[in-house]
Amino acid sequence: MASRTRILLVDDERQITRVLRSSLESHGYEVAIAQDGVEALKVFEEFAPDLVITDLSMPNMDGVELTRAVRRMGETPIIVLSVREQDQTKVEALDSGADDYMTKPFSTPELLARVRVQLRRRREREDDATASSLSEGDFRIDREAHRVTIRGEEVHLTPKEFELLALFVQNAGRVLTHKTLLRSIWGAAGTHQPEYLRVLVAQLRKKIDRGEGESYIESEPWIGYRFRAGSDELTAS
Repeated sequence: MASRTRILLVDDERQITRVLRSSLESHGYEVAIAQDGVEALKVFEEFAPDLVITDLSMPNMDGVELTRAVRRMGETPIIVLSVREQDQTKVEALDSGADDYMTKPFSTPELLARVRVQLRRRREREDDATASSLSEGDFRIDREAHRVTIRGEEVHLTPKEFELLALFVQNAGRVLTHKTLLRSIWGAAGTHQPEYLRVLVAQLRKKIDRGEGESYIESEPWIGYRFRAGSDELTAS
C-alpha cells in the first residue's frame, strides 16, 4: 500500500490543531502535531513531512524562525497561518522561504485547496528549476529561444518582462513578496525601488491578460503577487 502524504501541523492553540488534524486526516493525510518551533524541528527530523503548516505567533520559536530552519534543510513546502494584524510578519516569513499564507479565520476547504496546490508544485519544482522550458497552465516558456506562448499564441516580451514571467510561472500558485521579486529581477540594488516592480507588472499584465478585468497576476496587498497560470483560475485585477 502506498504511503500517505505527511503533513506537520504547528500551532500552540490546541483547538485549532484538533480541528485541522481531523480535517486533514479525513482527506487521507498523515498528520503530526507540534506546539512550537522547537518541538516542530524535532518532529520534522523524525516525521520527514511532505508539507508544513505553521502558525506565526508561538512561544520558544516562532513561525518565522521555524521557516528559516526548515528552509535551510530543503524545499519542503511551508504554509504559514497568521492573524490579520501580522502583515509585516507574514512578509518576513515569505521572504524567509514560506510558500503561502492564510489569514485567520479561514475556511478549511480553502486550506485543503492550498495544500493540494503546494504539494503539486513540490512535485513539479525540481524539474522546472533546471529545465530549458517551462510549461504551466496556459503558458509555455522556452528559455533558450526566449519564446513565450500563451494558449498557443506567441507573445513578445522585453528581457525583464520575460524574466519576471518565467519567475511567476516557475512559482505558480505561490506568493512572491515584493522584496523577493525585486531582488530576483534587479538584484540587491533594486530592493528599495518598488516602483520598478509596479511598472514592470503593469506592462506584463497588458501583454498577457485577456482583458475584461481578469488577470493572471493577482495582487496580495502590502505583500506581493500570486500568479495563476490557468484560465480557470483567473481573478479580477
